[in-house]
Amino acid sequence: MDRPVRELNLELGRPDAAEALRRLAAEVEAARKMGTPAMKLIHGYGSSGKGGRLRTACRTWLRQQELCFLPGEEFSIFNQEARRWLALCPRLRQDRDLDAENRGVTYVLLKK
Repeated sequence: MDRPVRELNLELGRPDAAEALRRLAAEVEAARKMGTPAMKLIHGYGSSGKGGRLRTACRTWLRQQELCFLPGEEFSIFNQEARRWLALCPRLRQDRDLDAENRGVTYVLLKK
């Protein structure tokens, strides 16, 4: 059975970066325990045009945790890595941000 992708809106309640990272860590752990194959993080892009604090903090944390992630701006059927993800987690094909170049989201692969 193809498990659903877990979606986490880190912007909800307008938390600071530290609180958003606490929520992210807890949700990644819960998703792993449930056998969730992938997560979609909604962190926004920020009003500066350079990427917001949540986006930057989340992607830095994911790198530090050595988690496999794909920026929303690269989530396209024309991207080789994204196609690999779609093969591993077919439910991602249903995501509304596929081919949208959305810089306000990041995808996390929890199964290899």
